[in-house]
Amino acid sequence: MTQLPLQPIEPTEPVGLAEPPGQPQTPLGRLAATLPGFRRLRASGTALPLGLGLLGFLVLISVTSPLWTPYAPGATGTGLFSAPPSGAHWFGTDSVGSDVFSRTVAAGRTDVLYTLTVVALALLVGSVWGALVGFFGGWLEWATLRLLEVLQAFPALLMALFIISIVGPGTFKVILVAAIIPLPDFVRLARAEVLTKKNWQFAEAARMVGNRPAVVLFKHLVPNSSRPLLAYASVSAAWVVGNIAALGYIGLGIQPDAVEWGSMIARGQSDVVSGAWWESFFPGIGILLLAIGFQLVGDGLSSRNRGEHR
Repeated sequence: MTQLPLQPIEPTEPVGLAEPPGQPQTPLGRLAATLPGFRRLRASGTALPLGLGLLGFLVLISVTSPLWTPYAPGATGTGLFSAPPSGAHWFGTDSVGSDVFSRTVAAGRTDVLYTLTVVALALLVGSVWGALVGFFGGWLEWATLRLLEVLQAFPALLMALFIISIVGPGTFKVILVAAIIPLPDFVRLARAEVLTKKNWQFAEAARMVGNRPAVVLFKHLVPNSSRPLLAYASVSAAWVVGNIAALGYIGLGIQPDAVEWGSMIARGQSDVVSGAWWESFFPGIGILLLAIGFQLVGDGLSSRNRGEHR
């Protein structure tokens, strides 16, 4: 009896979430992944709620800080200069007598706001751009991939410094430059998702009923490709927190007089040698906690997507 060759069966439902290999991860994520406690946290499925709880706590205290912090973040002479932590000043004071606790909490509001703005901009532009590239291909795909190779050939912070040195500092300019840094990863991930799913049966069915290509792309393919992008957006936010702090540290941040964690670290670094460690230590803890929160949320979403894919 002659056996007919077996034909591969394509998936019929858009439930899989294809994640391209080599998805970028923050240095914090790579370090945390080597810790046994973090692996147990990932396996238990508590990374997502823990990350959301940490982010919610940071956002809550930073947004409501004007209502309960003892001093205005810009106030000077609230106590002795460079005084250590005490009952009157929980995080001590800096070189001009400003309350470090009030400034640290208020700076969290600035960093959270601009981090979310940068990630939302990169996610929106990168998703649409990558979806168009993956769907239509051709010269658009070739030109996009060559441009992304050029952008990713330079270290991220070095490229940001180069662009800001040309266009100058400013709120809008810094947000735009900070959004360019993670943009190639979003474009590549969206392209991979649409490239994987555009020949699945749900997309073919949408074409067969007469939908235009734009409808197939943005009504069917993009929604079914969004969850890996959202997971990576949270991971990318941990990078953005560090980039914004680094720009503020070297004086190219949002605004020269803005209360921001990076500029606070730079302001207190000269006093660390004399023993005033608290001026830079507590803003650094704020950066670390915010990055950990975003990393936990991103890892939790990725683990959930991989579980549903299996």
